[in-house]
Amino acid sequence: MSAQKHAGAQKHAGDLQIPARPGGRWKPWAALAVVAAITAITASPQWGVAVSFDAIARNWQNGAEKIVQLLQPDWAFWPRTIAPLLETLQMAVIATAVGAVVSLPLSLWAAKLTNPNAVSRGILRTALNIVRSVPDLLYASVLVAMVGVGALPGIIALVLFNVGIIVKLVSESIESNDAGPLEAGRAAGGSQLQVNRAIALPDVWPSFINQTLYVFELNVRASTVLGLVGAGGLGLLIDAVRTYYRYDQLSLIILEILVIVVVIDVLSSAIRKRLV
Repeated sequence: MSAQKHAGAQKHAGDLQIPARPGGRWKPWAALAVVAAITAITASPQWGVAVSFDAIARNWQNGAEKIVQLLQPDWAFWPRTIAPLLETLQMAVIATAVGAVVSLPLSLWAAKLTNPNAVSRGILRTALNIVRSVPDLLYASVLVAMVGVGALPGIIALVLFNVGIIVKLVSESIESNDAGPLEAGRAAGGSQLQVNRAIALPDVWPSFINQTLYVFELNVRASTVLGLVGAGGLGLLIDAVRTYYRYDQLSLIILEILVIVVVIDVLSSAIRKRLV
């Protein structure tokens, strides 16, 4: 009996076959080779931007001196950074609040599930593509010439930047949701506005809060750069100390920005865990 079982087990093992290797294993390597070739062509002197490390080899001592200065912050300069730092945070808060208020209805308007009208949806998406295509620094440069030096052009530039990002990300999140509840609401006789307010909006809140917090973090960093063109905040002070090659003072400003960004990131994570 045991011999019959052994023979049956051998027969069953003989029926087993090793599966063939899956095809297409070469595709990642081919994609990597294509990326490497494009990078090499882009960096070549004949066809690209002529990337060369000779400048680093020739001027590395200058870089080392600047790094040494950056590692020695001028702590006595700290009181002069308080007012610009507060202005930077105020710009970020105001721009985030205004951008969020404007972006919420536009996000519902830009999504196919919450706006079946293809014409109005297409017009809005085209306008938002135009808004996103212009860098925030260019917005600030133009607005400084129109409005004047100060925080106002920086806030307007950040609002445009926020609306372009929030609407795109939130509208894409809406379109990835299940369309069944919205169709059921319309089948029950609800208007599109009623369906959006009662069904779509509760589903939108987590994504909307996430993107708003993310944009606020971006605004703190972006507002420091906008000041380089006169749009208020720490950027004005950065431009001043950079003009006089005070890298010790610049390092203090960079350290302050780093601390603020880390604190905001921790607070944002805590808010996400409670609200999302």
